[in-house]
Amino acid sequence: MKAMVLAAGVGTRLDPLTTQIPKPLVPVANRPVMEYIVNLLVQHGFTQISVNLHHLPDSIENYFGDGSRLGVKINYLFEKNLSGDAGGVRGCMEHLSDSTFVVIMGDLLTDANISYLVEQHRKMKALATIALKPVKDVSQFGVAVLDDQGWIKEFQEKPHPNEARSNLASTGIYIFEPAIFDFIPRTGVYGFGKQLFPQLIKEKQPVLGLSIESYWSDVGTFTQYRQSNFDVLNGKFATKLLGIQTDGGQFRLWQGDNAKVDPTSSIEGNVLLGNNSVIKGHAKIIGNVVIGDDCIIEEGALIQDTVIWSGSCVGRHAKIKNSVLGVNSKIENEKSLNEEAFIGPRSVAHSEPPSKFPSITSNKKG
Repeated sequence: MKAMVLAAGVGTRLDPLTTQIPKPLVPVANRPVMEYIVNLLVQHGFTQISVNLHHLPDSIENYFGDGSRLGVKINYLFEKNLSGDAGGVRGCMEHLSDSTFVVIMGDLLTDANISYLVEQHRKMKALATIALKPVKDVSQFGVAVLDDQGWIKEFQEKPHPNEARSNLASTGIYIFEPAIFDFIPRTGVYGFGKQLFPQLIKEKQPVLGLSIESYWSDVGTFTQYRQSNFDVLNGKFATKLLGIQTDGGQFRLWQGDNAKVDPTSSIEGNVLLGNNSVIKGHAKIIGNVVIGDDCIIEEGALIQDTVIWSGSCVGRHAKIKNSVLGVNSKIENEKSLNEEAFIGPRSVAHSEPPSKFPSITSNKKG
């Protein structure tokens, strides 16, 4: 089975964090978000994956290599100029045009049952299938309106709650038949949401909508990114966390290789501590906290509900709350941050990976 991961986006909603790292490599619980996607596809029997690249492309290819480390074959398409999500799929047509294939966005955290989606897609003889997720705030999403058999009959773009005829938002997971390429122009920028799917509905093509109850999160915004990390720590998204878990009763700590916690420090929450990282004396860690590899939390620092990427140092008696610290961030003694995305000195976009990727230091090119 074949799939495509859309990984060319610039990730402007996560700026400035994505000036350091392309969005598919943004770490969730110290693993790149795209690695969860690749593992999910492998789990459901996919053996060949196409990936389109644009922003910091070398970083993604250097990390995943040919895919053999994860049990899959990966081929890459570099887009010098972005051509839209449907245009990116068009660029990989030669790899995808021989059978049913799956397309999934590269910034999703999900455990969706891909096998079930493909099975229902084939059973219903759909040309295209969109996996949908019930959402509370429809005003933030485009929603699909289904008929009694599950076929999509129309879309509403960010409707007012009082006018919404559905609460089912697209998840960015699609199943297609090769005939879909007959509906995508051979050149130019072309997208799924505003062009391809509305055109298919207008032409009365069979587009199926399947609601999923699985965990799903788009990590493309600062708030949702932090929440996704916390969901992993709290077991809402089931995965094996890196490190050895310490049984702390009400609180839990996962420690990576050679990670150290001073006995005078205080852990009051769920904490993931990366390889070679250190929490020094009288530091206080509260709530949900992810700390990457090679980090130092100095004496008396307070960290609350925060994600810290690798190579960072939090100074003595600094207070960091509800924030994200990028790669190699240096927080001065007694400095306070609240609800900020702070980036370290390596903040200039480049095609080579930073000296320390978040939790990528022990993984080699496949």
